Amino acid sequence: MSIANPATEPPVGHARVIYLGPVSPHWEIDSDFGDRKVVEEFKARALARLVLIPRDDPQFRRNRERVVRDAERERIVLDWDLGLPDGEDI
Repeated sequence: MSIANPATEPPVGHARVIYLGPVSPHWEIDSDFGDRKVVEEFKARALARLVLIPRDDPQFRRNRERVVRDAERERIVLDWDLGLPDGEDI
């Protein structure tokens, strides 16, 4: 039995995480393509990790990495719009 390498399989969906600002709700997630059910389940998990955390909170970095790993496992292409000028990252 062979196990496929997830890095070589095509993505099943897309998600864009958008920072809305310092006033709650802080985050919105939309999608350009993919299986609606898979993307909605990912969106629910990601928002559960991010919903009460603004971009500048120290907990954001840890939760962002968890969201990234979840997207990799699900083979979802993930984009972040943190509202920062190009080249800047948290």
